[in-house]
Amino acid sequence: MTKRSFNVAVVGATGTVGNEMISVLEQRKFPVKEIKLLASERSAGESLEFDGKDVSVEVLNENSFKGVEIGLFSAGGSISEKFAPIAAREGCVVIDNTSAFRMDPQVPLVVPEVNPHAIGQYTKKNIIANPNCSTIQMVVVLKPIHDAVRIKRVVVSTYQSVSGTGKEAIRELEQQTRAIFTQQEIEVNVYPHQIAFNCLPHIDVFLENGYTKEEMKMVNETRKIMEDDSIQISATTVRVPVFFGHSESVNIETEKKVTPQEVRDLLAEAPGVVVEDDPSLLKYPLAIYAAGRDETFVGRIREDPSIETGIDMWIVSDNIRKGAALNAVQIAEILIDQFL
Repeated sequence: MTKRSFNVAVVGATGTVGNEMISVLEQRKFPVKEIKLLASERSAGESLEFDGKDVSVEVLNENSFKGVEIGLFSAGGSISEKFAPIAAREGCVVIDNTSAFRMDPQVPLVVPEVNPHAIGQYTKKNIIANPNCSTIQMVVVLKPIHDAVRIKRVVVSTYQSVSGTGKEAIRELEQQTRAIFTQQEIEVNVYPHQIAFNCLPHIDVFLENGYTKEEMKMVNETRKIMEDDSIQISATTVRVPVFFGHSESVNIETEKKVTPQEVRDLLAEAPGVVVEDDPSLLKYPLAIYAAGRDETFVGRIREDPSIETGIDMWIVSDNIRKGAALNAVQIAEILIDQFL
């Protein structure tokens, strides 16, 4: 990596993903010259630790990006829509974790293990989009298979943790669980229904086609990242009472026949992927073990007996880490190493 250091801003620094971005920058020893932590007025006066020092959180405004070279954004789509272009005009390269720019044809949508070359397109708008968390972990696994035998069709059902919604949702699951055990009244604020001991087949808003926005994100983002619009994709996204870690049941249909062992061998060599697949030892990916880890875990790899060229698998990853903060920092690492 380059020896030059960079002025970095984290937008949404006090949120769940923002906190993780700060930790990942420190853990990976990203060459930070100065760090600027930005958030809303609600966080004014707070301070967060970075590299052993307390850093005051500043209120985000239109003058926040003077001298900033890299901006990691995770403060919501409306904030990114307003402030990312402002930062970009100041010469800051924005790596945005929201859905605001993902499908913009002039903005690269990047998972470093899958399409790192796309980072070079950042110059069109000075913005790089970080994909949806559930998309990231899926394409990291699908890419090596697609390269080898070409994937024709994907059917995915997700089991997504509440941390994907943010701190308020984490608190709501905790409070509802406590209320159930203490026979107190259950309060429902973040989700449309109780999440404790429940599954909600509803993430983001419903669209006219009957799918949710989250489901269509997985469809459209996967095609863009994999650079193949011919892949047929159907998604059902479900919120489950888990704090951290998204799980996915994925069924693929390939053009050429591939065996489960060949898939395991392909994925064993894939960057960022760990194969955990030995049912005889009850070995398969679990959200509780993926939490806090950088890797994406895959197991339960088996043939689909209903079609000639079908494979089923189970994919698990930490949605806040690889699904958001780590992916953004990995993009920044390639950016400074190859493009800045």
